Amino acid sequence: MNVMNYKTLAEKLVSTALKMGADAAEIFISAGRDLSVNILNKEIETIEESDSAGVGVRVIAGGALGFSYSNSLDMKALEDTVAMAIRYARLTTPDENNILPVLAGETPVEGLYDPETETVTLEKKIAMALELEKLAMSDSRITKSSGSSYGESIQEIIIASSTGTARSYKVSACSLGVSVVAEKGDQKKTGDEYCSRRFFSDLDSPDKIASKASQKAWQMLDSRMVKTQKASVIFDPEVAPSLLRGIIAALNGERVLQGASFLAHSMGMQFASPLLSITDDGTRARSLGAAPFDDEGVATQKRVLVDKGVVSGFIYNTIAARRAGTVSTGNASRNGYTSLPGIGTHHLSLTPGTNTRAEIIAATEKGLLLNGVTGYGIDAVSGNFSGGASGFWIDKGEIMFPVEGLTIAGSADAILNGIDMMGSDIDMNRSFASPTFRVMEMQIGGR
Repeated sequence: MNVMNYKTLAEKLVSTALKMGADAAEIFISAGRDLSVNILNKEIETIEESDSAGVGVRVIAGGALGFSYSNSLDMKALEDTVAMAIRYARLTTPDENNILPVLAGETPVEGLYDPETETVTLEKKIAMALELEKLAMSDSRITKSSGSSYGESIQEIIIASSTGTARSYKVSACSLGVSVVAEKGDQKKTGDEYCSRRFFSDLDSPDKIASKASQKAWQMLDSRMVKTQKASVIFDPEVAPSLLRGIIAALNGERVLQGASFLAHSMGMQFASPLLSITDDGTRARSLGAAPFDDEGVATQKRVLVDKGVVSGFIYNTIAARRAGTVSTGNASRNGYTSLPGIGTHHLSLTPGTNTRAEIIAATEKGLLLNGVTGYGIDAVSGNFSGGASGFWIDKGEIMFPVEGLTIAGSADAILNGIDMMGSDIDMNRSFASPTFRVMEMQIGGR
């Protein structure tokens, strides 16, 4: 079924819902194709390709919300799904905040769909994954492969509503990755590297991915412990999001309304170092998080959430915004057609600073270059942070040796206000793009 037919189906189901007694109705259709190729020890382990489509039905009847979904596009099954959503609405409590957004306007975004992803042969994709594993294993310090993979997804999103014109868009995504093991005596260290892009031609070369994966494994051999102390912590771009996602969760408008956010009363207030600015951009060309509209049809936008350490915006979907007395920020997010819209981000990035990574390391008398964490980062409710840590120990501005088995801890207030150097080394292809940055002092737990 093509996009026009999906649109026609969606509009027909909206009419069906209104005829069945809904006061307002929204149809969300997701249809797509997925491919995954998995390689292990020079052999093709699995090749899986699947097509899927489904319909989510959201209705409002008498001020109450009902939702149902179907993975069948059979008309009788879909009519039953609509009837079920209305029946659920009549069993739930009305709420004046239950509204659907008006579908008016969308944001033009370039580079969402790459035809080449579909035209490149399966043989070439398999060959890339095989070559990637071979290159990663060619490093003499690597002893085992945990496998390489290629994956891709093509998806069409269609939204129709009783509040406006049906809309749709098509997106592509592809990925290439590998995981390997380095061994020395009883030591085993794993290294993995993955690259995900909208466009096939934008994928990093197998050589680059392989080199990063193997280095991540062998560079952690012979790690040591350090004694418990307070020292600087330098956050690598790969682990920075593990710290900062707690801030994003605390800016979720639903959490703010529930009082489950340490930033609930901080709008317009300084809560972090002036070096910290965070932007959410749903309009960035070729970005994996970009789209012309969010998962309930509201136009996406580019918004600064944290401006030089000051809270400048919360994120909302339509119902949370209505409860807060404001409007949706275009941040409705679904886990496919089987879920109601929650709240999520598109493409997050920090504003880079002026220091190179080398300058940040050189300026650190004593500290941890953090490149691995376990735990959940900053707690969105309390603002506390703790987690397991690994990386490299720095002494007098030089990297000395790998360390692991450490813990780092602190309050969001102390950590975020302690950011005293912000790097310039940002990779905007990451879904949460951050440069290297330094927190002046944190509690590091060791032996």
